[in-house]
Amino acid sequence: MAHHKSAKKRIKTSEKKRVRNKAALSKVKTLVKKVYSLEDKVEAAAVLKEATKVLDKTAAKGKIHKNNAARKKSALTKHVNKLAAK
Repeated sequence: MAHHKSAKKRIKTSEKKRVRNKAALSKVKTLVKKVYSLEDKVEAAAVLKEATKVLDKTAAKGKIHKNNAARKKSALTKHVNKLAAK
């Protein structure tokens, strides 16, 4: 247990950051899975656009590395481009 006021504050702020980071990463993972699960190219392209936006925002805020975001976007785009339009 923390004994100093600053240490107690650090515990609170760390917890807030942890929750915020976890929510952002969870959203990224959910959208990535959603893109991979779709079979229709039109639907997948729409979700890809949203996933790209979220990845860019998450990288800009420093929650994930920009190269990590770029790698994920590239893989998702390749996947969507391979799909056949229905």
